[in-house]
Amino acid sequence: MNDFDFLMGSWHVRNRRLRERLKGSTQWDEFDATNVARPLLDGVGNEDEFRTDHDGGFIGMSFRFFNRATKQWSIYWASNRTGVLEPPVTGSFSENTGTFYGDDVLEGQPIRVRFIWSRIDTKTPRWEQAFSNDGGKTWETNWIMDFSPRAD
Repeated sequence: MNDFDFLMGSWHVRNRRLRERLKGSTQWDEFDATNVARPLLDGVGNEDEFRTDHDGGFIGMSFRFFNRATKQWSIYWASNRTGVLEPPVTGSFSENTGTFYGDDVLEGQPIRVRFIWSRIDTKTPRWEQAFSNDGGKTWETNWIMDFSPRAD
């Protein structure tokens, strides 16, 4: 239940995001953001708010809930661009790496989504998102966030 304790607090986030997803793109946008995370429900859940001025600016939120029976986390995402709570990815941590999978739709086509949290035992954790349009046989990483603590 304490797997995401490393994320609580205020962060500077360096982002690297693929411009087009699942189209063979090799062009990446790099931009900065802030992230603030806090626990919910006495630690059974947590939320964070992501803010950036990139590409006209946007705000996103993640909600994470720990299922005590399955010992797995479900992670949900929403942003002010769509106002939609996206389908969750579900998974767990092993040896300081968390891996989470889910199903979604991109441009009308079903896809698999994978989140990986790594370096959680350091002051600079990393989150990566990847999509697969072949049922998880191959993956395209399309967003990487490198976190560093904010002094404020």
